[in-house]
Amino acid sequence: MFVAFVVRFAIYYPTFLQTYNEVALKNFPYGAETGMVAAAIAEGRGFSSPLRMVQTGPTAWFAPLFPYLLAGIFKLFGVFSSTSNLIIHILNFVFSALTCWFVAWIGKHIFGRTAGIAAAWVWVVLPTAVFYPIIWVWDTSLSGLWLAMLVAATLKLRGSDRMSWWLGYGALWSAGAMINPSLISVLPPLGLWAIWPLRNRVAPALRLAAASALVFAVGIMPWTIRNYVVFQKFIPLRSNFGLELWLGNNPDVPDSWTPWLHPNYSTEEAHKYASMTEIPYMEEKQRQAWTFIRSHPADVARFALHRFSNHWLGIWGAPADLWAAAPWSLKLTIAFSCAFTLLSWLGLLFAYRARGAAAHPLAMVMLIFPLTFYLTHTSLRYRFPMDPVMLVLAVFAVAYAVSPAARRPGRQSISAADFPGERQSSLQEEPITAFR
Repeated sequence: MFVAFVVRFAIYYPTFLQTYNEVALKNFPYGAETGMVAAAIAEGRGFSSPLRMVQTGPTAWFAPLFPYLLAGIFKLFGVFSSTSNLIIHILNFVFSALTCWFVAWIGKHIFGRTAGIAAAWVWVVLPTAVFYPIIWVWDTSLSGLWLAMLVAATLKLRGSDRMSWWLGYGALWSAGAMINPSLISVLPPLGLWAIWPLRNRVAPALRLAAASALVFAVGIMPWTIRNYVVFQKFIPLRSNFGLELWLGNNPDVPDSWTPWLHPNYSTEEAHKYASMTEIPYMEEKQRQAWTFIRSHPADVARFALHRFSNHWLGIWGAPADLWAAAPWSLKLTIAFSCAFTLLSWLGLLFAYRARGAAAHPLAMVMLIFPLTFYLTHTSLRYRFPMDPVMLVLAVFAVAYAVSPAARRPGRQSISAADFPGERQSSLQEEPITAFR
């Protein structure tokens, strides 16, 4: 964790000293929409105005946790100041460095101690894990940390009948929803997997699930109430789905989405947003998007295919088509993205071949988390919360290919003691690959 922090800070700080200037801030303040909301909070205008061109009033564009964190930094060190920029980047480096611990824990818990340690060291220098904490003043690094934590908690919790653990599990998910609502796309399958060993004890299982769900609901309730009071509409988490859906599904989409129509870039859309106010604007965009989806199914399927490619490879077209004319930096990006994705999926396949029952939550993240982005639009930044899980699988894929020990079924690296509720379960009979 210490080395990961040092690596990120050493890369960021010289660039920060050379490039940070007031002209850049006036053109586009760091943090984009989340930075504008944080500035509004720090300046006493409340949770409002995510656009850089015009003030638009109250917003529910984001979940509140990261904008309020950034607003607190602005309040203490100045709105869009160089000191605030430095502080928030240091926090991002801390979030990214802490992710090493959960990467190591997940790898160790499923595949053995060596796999966990190897994955943590790879995280120290993994290009996406270094790039996004340095470049993006957003919840990206915190979301990656939190999803890794949630997967680790699910592995630890599975089959437990300890009420305190289930209450803490609900609290972790509610915090995740307040950081990045996209994380809760995997809540239903992970929660079901965690409680499944208790299926033969219906009453205790329902009691634990209900208690966890109640804590989750209580955790998001203040934000939901705020949104209802402000907008007179039930908005449990955030309001911008209609816009994101429309940006990826409208007549002007060339292959995946239309970033130039985003109200942070289009003057026309920004003023329309301000004049209509947020909720009517989002509702109109959602209606337009669904109308387009129903009337252009072939185009929508083509867009989804491009988004699938971009989500996993970070590029819009086929790698072979781009390679010849690509500069060396793009070639490195293509090579890394293709290798990382291929190794991750191979790791998942090898985990199942090794009868790794604990690989199920990793598969759930890989399969379910991207679904919304296939429908709207995506980027490697949106995928980043998955990268810790992908890394654990990629490291296991390499180990499985080069090490006979990784391929040899043996004693469980996850035992009945780790899953206390499964002592009478058939899972106890299934060996899980131990990579030692």
